[in-house]
Amino acid sequence: MAQNIEPRKNSHIEEAATPMNTPLNAAPISGRDGLPQPTVATIGEDEEDEAQGGNPASVLARNPALLNMMQDRLGSLVGKPSGYLKSLPPAVKRRVEGLKGIQTEHSKIESEFQREILEIEKKYAARYAPLYTRRKEIIAGKTEPTEDEVTAGEAVSDVSDSEDEDDEARVEEVDESGDKADIKGIPEFWLTALKNHQVIGEMITEKDEEAIRHLVDIRLEYLDVQHPGFKLMFEFESNEFFEDSVLEKTYYYQEEVGYGGDFVYDKAVGHEIKWKEDKDLTKKIEIKKQRNKNTNRTRVIKKVVPVDSFFNFFKPPQPPSMEAMEEGNVDEDELEDLDEKLEIDYQLGEDLKERIIPRAIDYFTGKALEYDDNMEELDDDEFDDEDFDDDEDDEQELRQAHAGGQQDAQECKQQ
Repeated sequence: MAQNIEPRKNSHIEEAATPMNTPLNAAPISGRDGLPQPTVATIGEDEEDEAQGGNPASVLARNPALLNMMQDRLGSLVGKPSGYLKSLPPAVKRRVEGLKGIQTEHSKIESEFQREILEIEKKYAARYAPLYTRRKEIIAGKTEPTEDEVTAGEAVSDVSDSEDEDDEARVEEVDESGDKADIKGIPEFWLTALKNHQVIGEMITEKDEEAIRHLVDIRLEYLDVQHPGFKLMFEFESNEFFEDSVLEKTYYYQEEVGYGGDFVYDKAVGHEIKWKEDKDLTKKIEIKKQRNKNTNRTRVIKKVVPVDSFFNFFKPPQPPSMEAMEEGNVDEDELEDLDEKLEIDYQLGEDLKERIIPRAIDYFTGKALEYDDNMEELDDDEFDDEDFDDDEDDEQELRQAHAGGQQDAQECKQQ
């Protein structure tokens, strides 16, 4: 299992933080050390009383200049060396360097461990292969499931009896109508499975659906252990959109494992789709008329404009070159946006590898959504900090809880 993209290192931090990284003196908040005197709104008597006996956050909330100044000063202290390591005696420093050497050996073993795990994954991928082939044949209608397979599926099915009855009723209606009595395989299997993935489903447009209906299989292939990574292969039947029968995308890991002991995402290489004429789903042509001011003649201008499409997945974002980084020709906002796109692209590849391909039937039926929803409920990004300053009742409750906690602590000390 690979870990996420490693954060970029700050070039201005010379020494890592230690448990002793606490400034000897309090950070100046006035005009000392050549710092400009901040402009802070005057605090009234009521606010001053509240600041002395209550919640200081309310004072900061009403004085954004003071809040910003404090955040800037505190932020500048993060990662600053305390001088603790440099102050150690030579004998202790030598022992610290020895521990670093031991950690180096640990990292080597971690790397071997991850490579062996990768070999095990490849071994079991070979065991999964016949099952995926069997799945592909049933989806395509080349064969039918055996009675044992159907019985095993019914045993683990969590569909309610009422839903089963509804499904039977729909099947009977179709059979009686005669329109689709000869349905082959499982139509739109992969389109349905992909649309049930919360992120990929949002990427698929109505025009994309027409092309994805021709998707017959998604396969996974591991790369050589010397170049760790994996390849995703989307197999299509003949269609009116592109010439390719297989669209590929390859994800590469860095050769050395990351700090957490897992492989780290390095880059992705996409596929140049051979679109048929006027069928490129990732672009559209805008036609505009322009009039010459002098001759009053008009001309038609055609402009190719990129559009949102699932098939942009095969054109992964590319990080800037090292030369551009060294020369400082990369805008920080653009770099931050690129990092976000790379992270999303990496996560999509991992989801296809770890979730969609192994459990395609669960995404088709929607069962996988139950687990996806549960994971999202535990996501920290879903929770917002409550602002108690805007609610006097909530603030009063906090003060009472704080006072009660102090009283309980005092009673414990007396005991």
